[in-house]
Amino acid sequence: MDDRELLQVVTGIVGKENTTDDCAVVSCGERLMVITTDMLHRTTDFAEGMSDWQIGWMSAAVTLSDIASMGADPEYLLIAVGLDDWKNLAGVMQGAQDCCIRYGAVIIGGDIDRHGELTVVTTGIGLVDRDRIVRRTGAQPGDLVCVTGTPGQAQAYLDGYSRYEKALFEPQPRVEEGKRLGRSGVSAMMDDSDGIALSLYDLLSVNECGFSLDSAKIPLPAEIPDGQAQELALFGGGDYELIFTLPPKRHPVEDVPYTIIGTAIKEKTVLIDGRQLEKRGYQHCWE
Repeated sequence: MDDRELLQVVTGIVGKENTTDDCAVVSCGERLMVITTDMLHRTTDFAEGMSDWQIGWMSAAVTLSDIASMGADPEYLLIAVGLDDWKNLAGVMQGAQDCCIRYGAVIIGGDIDRHGELTVVTTGIGLVDRDRIVRRTGAQPGDLVCVTGTPGQAQAYLDGYSRYEKALFEPQPRVEEGKRLGRSGVSAMMDDSDGIALSLYDLLSVNECGFSLDSAKIPLPAEIPDGQAQELALFGGGDYELIFTLPPKRHPVEDVPYTIIGTAIKEKTVLIDGRQLEKRGYQHCWE
């Protein structure tokens, strides 16, 4: 049992319209409010060697990344910290504060309690103009499939490439890029925190089209053998780049570094070089 299978349990209770996107969307005057929450744990999400400051930074960054994927401005963050050691708190809070300052959000509240392991829950609130919000739905055959940055770097660190430590320990949510993409008219978008492959299967599940990738076009982490680098880029988790579909007439998007890695197709499948792409990546699993 994995987290996507369990999501179907939630969907059956609260409805698909409330579980499709990276953020919930509610009306807020003339704009839309996007709201999202994440829960991170010491044993599951925080790699060995991370400082308290980096844990706080990462906790804020993953939530701000969800807001970025909707094309929205991050405005506020609430943070709840479950502590097994009270001495972790100051570093965690400072890391989250610094991340929020960097990306324009304000910490406005939260909670502190005792917990069996260090656990951080962050809830983010953003705002976006109604005509600039980007959802996971909306991709059309013929759209370009694109990704920002270089995927696979966070997983590369876990696989022993120490030069990529910062990619995993201090992820950089693509907030400005998300807003520019929203203004440019991208058709669908999400972040690729669970890997390109799973992200495309997530998009497949909510769109009436499929996706075909060209392996030669996928940007790869440097100084890693090509076969392993491609494996990391396609299936590695921990990156917080944006993966999106873009009508060809909207290309290029100024001031956003991205790579075209494929196209949206009529067939409801995910392909790479004409073959089905394996559906795997970073997931939480239960027996």
